[in-house]
Amino acid sequence: MGDAAVFEPVGDNPQQERRRVPYQSHSLEECITNVSTPTGKRKILKTMVTTACERNCYYCPFRAGRSKTKRVTFSPDELASGFDTLQRAGQVEGMFLSSGIIKGSVTTQDKIIDTVEIIRDRYNYQGYIHLKIMPGAEYDQLYRAMQLADRVSVNLEGPTQERLDALAPKKDFQRELLHMLQLAEQIRRTHPYDKLAGTVTQFVVGAVGDTDQELLSLSNRLYQQYGLTRAYYSGFSPVIQTPFENLLATDPLREHRLYQASFLLRDYGWKVEDLPFLNDGNMELALDPKRAWAERYLREAPLEIMTARRDQLLRIPGIGPVAADAILKARRLGKLTTLTDLQKLGIRAPGQISPYILLDGHRPAMQMNLF
Repeated sequence: MGDAAVFEPVGDNPQQERRRVPYQSHSLEECITNVSTPTGKRKILKTMVTTACERNCYYCPFRAGRSKTKRVTFSPDELASGFDTLQRAGQVEGMFLSSGIIKGSVTTQDKIIDTVEIIRDRYNYQGYIHLKIMPGAEYDQLYRAMQLADRVSVNLEGPTQERLDALAPKKDFQRELLHMLQLAEQIRRTHPYDKLAGTVTQFVVGAVGDTDQELLSLSNRLYQQYGLTRAYYSGFSPVIQTPFENLLATDPLREHRLYQASFLLRDYGWKVEDLPFLNDGNMELALDPKRAWAERYLREAPLEIMTARRDQLLRIPGIGPVAADAILKARRLGKLTTLTDLQKLGIRAPGQISPYILLDGHRPAMQMNLF
């Protein structure tokens, strides 16, 4: 949520008490956005308990002392009532609730939890809710948030303490953030029969010299050890009246390549060392990481479609889990000898994979002009 007109300024110091703006339906309507959720795209009310904050993260529009940010604090009752009004009118299909931090993380987390308890209990809403976990929240708060929500976010922001210090000097990477993700996995293991929210995190990409290798190495660790549902990569964009206002914005293509590589780690069984990093620890932007790997390793040593294992098939650009399973099934019934055979299996652009494969011992390059 950016500097929406919904918020009234009440002074230049966000750590002071704020004048509450009475709830009006049209103000929250400005915070409706389309987001991807585990069950598809939804119109979500994406809002905050307060836009005041006592922390001074260098990139953030809500940082302490930024006078251009309009400040407001909603009570749990106001937010819950406003959401219920929008939801019953069919204007939203879920909620993402975050907050600036005022009077500490524990106090702020209580207000987030109180809001959602009202929505669940008083208004009997059973739909999608995504909650932000404040840095250094307590175990019981995290557990309760995971009971109430479908997703919870613990945003690491940087991949190491050094990177986080450069982004948000008042946050402790291990104690306040990474420990929260460890606790979330512990809660899932301790309460295996509870319906608990999945955990996600977000990184701010490109502001403080972070590399793709750093970001993806930590993402993979979180997938493997902490049961992370998804890592989000938010390309840095400068905000005026912050210490980073004169830095360059991150190329959106870098953000896109990080997502592609992250899905290879999470869904395709890749290892971090399989990713095609350059000497500076970043990936090239011109090619998606799967094709860059194939250019490096399969151009001169193509895979035989008739004998390749499933994990090998998934290394070929254009072949995902569904296509790999279709190939394995078709191989049991007969030979695959042409690109047309692959096209019949649902591979939409078989000509694009031809530089990296053999079909019954032969390169299919001569057939590329058919597609």
